[in-house]
Amino acid sequence: MPRPCKCRRIAGLPKTSYFKPRGIPLCELEEVDLSVDGLEAIRLADLEGLTMEEAALRMDVSRHTFGRILKKARRCVARALIHGYVLRVEGGHYTTAPDTPSPMSEEKI
Repeated sequence: MPRPCKCRRIAGLPKTSYFKPRGIPLCELEEVDLSVDGLEAIRLADLEGLTMEEAALRMDVSRHTFGRILKKARRCVARALIHGYVLRVEGGHYTTAPDTPSPMSEEKI
């Protein structure tokens, strides 16, 4: 019997749950699912530039688990971009961090 999946800690929920190519109706496109914890892994690693260890600590998972989450999320985003699929953000095993302002609500440039 496999171990139960441990909840991953995320800073906040995304503002939107769908990203699609412009000019093509949603009903004509295939969908690719990106988990909410996968989106958080991409945010921590690629947007904030944290190391694997720092990001894993923030998500309350091991470094190896973080690496697997990040690899799966990046592959999902790449499939959507290369093939022109809809990227749907939902699901995963996560819990939101209490008393933390959501970084998903504003863009940092």
